[in-house]
Amino acid sequence: MKKSIFGLLFVMLGQFMLICVLVSLYFCVTSNEKDIFALLIPSLGSMLLGGVLRYMGKHDKDAKLTRADSFLIVALCWVLFSFMGMLPYLLYVPCGMDVASAYFETMSGFTTTGSTVMENIDAMPHGLLLWRSMTQWIGGLGIVVVAVALLPFMEFKNSNVFQAETTGISLDKLKPRIGDTARRLLTIYSFITALCALLYWMGPMNIYDACCHALTTMATGGFSTHQASIGYFHSAYVEYVASLFMIIASINFSLYYYLSIRKGKTFIHNEEMQTFMVIVVGAVAIFTLFFHFGSLGTTDATVTPGSNADILRSSLFHVSTIISSTGFQGEYYDYMQWGPFFWMATVLIMIIGACAGSTGGGVKVIRVLIYLKWLYRDFVLQLHPRAVINVKINNHIVPGYLVRRVMGFLMTYFVLILIGVLIFAIMGYGIETSVGTLVTMLSNIGPGTGEFGPAYTFASLSPFGKWLLSFYMLVGRLEIFTVFIIFLPAFWQQKRLENGITTHIYNIFHNKKIKRKA
Repeated sequence: MKKSIFGLLFVMLGQFMLICVLVSLYFCVTSNEKDIFALLIPSLGSMLLGGVLRYMGKHDKDAKLTRADSFLIVALCWVLFSFMGMLPYLLYVPCGMDVASAYFETMSGFTTTGSTVMENIDAMPHGLLLWRSMTQWIGGLGIVVVAVALLPFMEFKNSNVFQAETTGISLDKLKPRIGDTARRLLTIYSFITALCALLYWMGPMNIYDACCHALTTMATGGFSTHQASIGYFHSAYVEYVASLFMIIASINFSLYYYLSIRKGKTFIHNEEMQTFMVIVVGAVAIFTLFFHFGSLGTTDATVTPGSNADILRSSLFHVSTIISSTGFQGEYYDYMQWGPFFWMATVLIMIIGACAGSTGGGVKVIRVLIYLKWLYRDFVLQLHPRAVINVKINNHIVPGYLVRRVMGFLMTYFVLILIGVLIFAIMGYGIETSVGTLVTMLSNIGPGTGEFGPAYTFASLSPFGKWLLSFYMLVGRLEIFTVFIIFLPAFWQQKRLENGITTHIYNIFHNKKIKRKA
């Protein structure tokens, strides 16, 4: 099961890339584009590697995976997928990317961050841009989740791998078998993506743009086929459609399952979803008022909306694209020119993010909700020390260990931002640029602030900076613990994992240490 898992994953990756090869072939014939081999070689290479690993692991009949194995598999999967996925950018010579830039672009795709180093997206071939969008769609639901849903041979007897990859606090098992749950989630995800593509196509988009933007909208990734992003179309219709589906993608996908089986009350009465909608409506109202009264420090009609309809649309679109962590840019895209209040409020929304179990980033609304209820509980206990007050979500008591895990996550989140800001300060960047950049990477948003705001790309960043931010994107997508837990000594010293992957790696290093002492 050890080698065969990675074998199946690489086969799946090659098959997805093969779809892009077919699109590239069409445009090679019709438009003389020349990216077909840049996609074909990695596609065949990935399937070949997957086949070899699958063959090497065919005798691994033990399908049991420990929790530690699950963390390691998920973390390595995202790292290795990004290395394989960056090959088309390197092989397509006109793209002009070095290894750091190509890895940054690919990691930004799989983690649905949406930050880019490309400065002339419109000149890129269609096949390569489709692959760019597809990396986000795969990463939106989760690489392992998609693999389990599509490959019937890849079944697990427990949900440890899912828990290590899915966002939020816990995974709702919609079906008794984890494979059935994955297929149900993928069906919902695919259906809404297709609906989004249809509505885009009914507007000013052609079928290619509609499909690519639907893939990245539902993944809340934000990659576009144009440098100007959504603003390229100069369409209020497109911005409203994008806003609707970005909000849809920000809600726990398990709730859509309950909605599909006519359990509407479960959907409507979900406390996290209600809080998320309140935040969205409140933020839109606040930004609309500040736009209307011109209190943002600028009245330049070229960077701020003018009419009341433009103000409402721009406020809704901006809140939707930031809180969902999509990062699309609308017609009035450069929020750094709207004044300090607006970009500071934008960073706050970046931190909060979407709901658990969605494709969105951020710390998640559920964690903010638990923190606020815990804080209220502590204030009351100051007045009434003997009172028994529990933290409840959806009328269910949140266990103490889960509250502590939320506090640990939030503390680690802000410590990581502080460390990153200090590193960027040493690199010579100002506080405005540093804070916005680290928040946008750890929350998987895309556009930052300052020198890396929505009007700029990350092309000018040094190779070290790109590798650092790639790591931050991975940590943010896998929600910190899945990545950092494998660096703990205790993780490698679990001798009880007799048949686990970690035991073999531990034994290798342990034997070397014994030889050196001898």
